[in-house]
Amino acid sequence: MKIGYVRVSTIEQNEQRQLEALKGKGIEKYFVEKVSGKDMNRPQLNSMLEFAREGDVIFIHDLSRLARNTADLLAIIEKLEEKGIRLVSNKEDIDTTTATGRLMITMLAAIYDFERSILKERQMEGISIARASGKYSGRQRIPKPANWDEVISKYNCRQLSAKKSMELLNLKPNVFYNFLKEEGNKVIANNDFSFVNEK
Repeated sequence: MKIGYVRVSTIEQNEQRQLEALKGKGIEKYFVEKVSGKDMNRPQLNSMLEFAREGDVIFIHDLSRLARNTADLLAIIEKLEEKGIRLVSNKEDIDTTTATGRLMITMLAAIYDFERSILKERQMEGISIARASGKYSGRQRIPKPANWDEVISKYNCRQLSAKKSMELLNLKPNVFYNFLKEEGNKVIANNDFSFVNEK
């Protein structure tokens, strides 16, 4: 089956231009939606991916209709390839079943990896500059809960297990044990607290 996917970002925008561009492709079923392409959580996109079967062809006007970033685009293309579905982009003249189309997708993947490495490099450079100027302090430290002393007092007396203490303090295990280490408490790594009198 030949399937068309059409997307505009807002209700006010008109999808007619894309529909006109896909005329003559012999499309039997359209999936049209008016939502942002900022992520893959789109009703019609998900319905189309669920509906399409091996051997089907999905037509789009251009790649930006399918995704707004390279990571999402590659993830969608990978899903289609896994199901044996062909993708054809009208504007870029890309067909994923042709050698040229596969080359274009490979190039997009390479560009994405390059973009990620450049971004990471810039982030590290920014942190280094901030540290040198005394403006970088790392991740914001989590403050101890107001009921810390009360709960830890019972924990130290073995009236509460570590699990129960974390629940009362609303802390994740790593944060809880880090606070304990700071106070010089012995960290009990064993999760068997059958001897503890839970309250």
